[in-house]
Amino acid sequence: MRTSRLEAFSDGVLAIIITIMVLGLRVPEGHSFSDLVHTTGGGLLAYLVSFVYVGIYWNNHHHMFQLVKQVSGGVLWANLALLFCLSLVPFTTDWMNKSSFAQAPVIIYGVNLLAAAAAYFTLQTVIIRLQGPESPLRQAVGTDIKGKISPLFYLAGILSALVIDRSGQVGIVIALACFVGPAILWLVPDRRIDRMIRHQETPD
Repeated sequence: MRTSRLEAFSDGVLAIIITIMVLGLRVPEGHSFSDLVHTTGGGLLAYLVSFVYVGIYWNNHHHMFQLVKQVSGGVLWANLALLFCLSLVPFTTDWMNKSSFAQAPVIIYGVNLLAAAAAYFTLQTVIIRLQGPESPLRQAVGTDIKGKISPLFYLAGILSALVIDRSGQVGIVIALACFVGPAILWLVPDRRIDRMIRHQETPD
């Protein structure tokens, strides 16, 4: 089975996810910048972080499937698992925003990010196994340092919100910083797959 339908479906789902997220932002009642900051400021920042994450997954998903010629049932289900995790991002983002970044919503948001990372890794692994020992995706991914570091940030954030200054905001601030860190890390373009694509297109 070729990848075109899977990619088209995934693109559509991710586009809907981004659209739903922006609908969760509250419109300021007033018309000043202070009204914007007071009513929408925290939600706008949460939306920005979540938008960046969904954009990163879309970007990486698109690049990954440039090295995939066909898919199996396992790949389809792994892809659906990733889309399921990402489809929860609007919910966890909105809950975190409307709770004014309370402990439980922040923790659940971190769990959502961790689950999405695990789902993406699973999808990548299933594709590599399908392609066999000479998998071009495996060669492109290499040691995948960023992919291994990111879940550690999410775990650190979850634990920070759970155990640090539970009656205050210190743990929450540390947790949010841990969640923003990987987003910044992944904003730096990853050229490994691009190089592999160019290598495959270059005639011997």
